[in-house]
Amino acid sequence: MIIREITDKKVWEGFLLTQKEKTFLNSWNWGEFQLKQGEKIWRLGVYESEKLINVFLVIKIKARRGTFLFVPHGNIIGIEVLIKKLKEIAKEEKAIFIKFAPICERTIENIKIFRDLGFREAPIHIHPDLTWELDISIPEDQLLANMRKTTRYLINQGLKNEEIEIIKSKDIKDLKEFDKIYTETAIRHHFTPFSENYLEKQFSCFAPDDQIVIYLGKHKGEIISSAVMVYWQGTGFYHHGASYSHNSNKVPVSYLTQWEAIKEAKARGCVNYNFWGIAPNEDKNHPWAGLTLFKKGFGGYRKEYVKTQDLPLSWIYVFTNLIEKARKAKRRL
Repeated sequence: MIIREITDKKVWEGFLLTQKEKTFLNSWNWGEFQLKQGEKIWRLGVYESEKLINVFLVIKIKARRGTFLFVPHGNIIGIEVLIKKLKEIAKEEKAIFIKFAPICERTIENIKIFRDLGFREAPIHIHPDLTWELDISIPEDQLLANMRKTTRYLINQGLKNEEIEIIKSKDIKDLKEFDKIYTETAIRHHFTPFSENYLEKQFSCFAPDDQIVIYLGKHKGEIISSAVMVYWQGTGFYHHGASYSHNSNKVPVSYLTQWEAIKEAKARGCVNYNFWGIAPNEDKNHPWAGLTLFKKGFGGYRKEYVKTQDLPLSWIYVFTNLIEKARKAKRRL
């Protein structure tokens, strides 16, 4: 096996079309977003007898806790030759560790692969290693029938309510409306929100390929719920969401927003809907408990990947590890 850098978008996206396990974090446009963020990236392909058998997006991240190389939602095919290459890059870029977010099932065998390569479980993850997903290849009436009774009832009530309107927007200016609700949601749930500039850069990278949509849920003309969806290679991803707490329990706008996003995914030919991260347990005090209950109400199944892994390359990693553990405790994750 050998590693080559891939510079052709068609080659990259064409290969990913053949892969079952993938998320938009593997997409060419996610790499373009990293470049807009000012990050350095490598798009690496693993070849065997001139045949492309895997691809990895690698991002150099400069953080206060130290510079590191990050592989978002990477598969494990060819990982041995990849790590050899990453160690070379890390030496040149003065990175103190490699962070790898696997997109392979959490099994004893897969965990052992990382242990044998010298990895250890990371204190915190950057992207979800536990998601909630829904097969949307079935008819709409069956999707509704499979939902939790309360969720189905609220969607039906929302469809009957003439004061509720769900707007689908492809205008980057509408991110300002999303950001207003998003900021309030972040305060309520005690997390640090992405900046409006960050969201705009994401949108601008996916919009040219018609892969991103902003949903604005209105009640009596007031926007009280919003979501940003990414539609890529057969899957709809619930990437960002927000709602005002003072209205969320009075009218089912958030439920109807999700239903419209699911129907749009079906219309685009998607067969899967990814609600993104959920809480790891049934702890009602977990910061994501309410959101997890909301997502599970639409039906679906849990998908768990091997947890994010770190490969230390310097003794400085010891301090980085302590900082990340402290951050995890502060977030109650």
